[in-house]
Amino acid sequence: MKKNFSTKWKASRQPRKQRKYKARAPIHLQHMFVSANLSKELRKKYHRRSFPLRKGDTVRIMRGSFKGKTGKVETVETKRGRTSIEKIQKTKKDGTKVEVFFHASNLQIKEMELEDKARIKAFERNIKKESKEKKEGKDKEKNKETKEKK
Repeated sequence: MKKNFSTKWKASRQPRKQRKYKARAPIHLQHMFVSANLSKELRKKYHRRSFPLRKGDTVRIMRGSFKGKTGKVETVETKRGRTSIEKIQKTKKDGTKVEVFFHASNLQIKEMELEDKARIKAFERNIKKESKEKKEGKDKEKNKETKEKK
């Protein structure tokens, strides 16, 4: 019997295979699909370009009819890959208000909810990794300079 999800799969140009990959992915990977990019200040601070959304994050809408508005993330649906934001609703013809859902790629994280210890550790790991890479790069440059002098 074939496996439902393959970790060896790299990429495909065929949309059906892309949809199949996302639909059959395990929960811990589906959570990563709901990632939004970070604001410039947060990128400098955490040395990352994007991060998965969580309830309580403050985000700015970058695309669509609500472009430019900011709000806190109310819900994150990993299975459907969408999020809703507080106070952003549409009014139906009968007068009832309905939540508007956004894809994570159309959002930008302005402030992070940092109450979760695991999330803080993820940032710290990334900062340590960045500092190690910088040190290694400097060491390589010093080695080249000493070889050139000899």
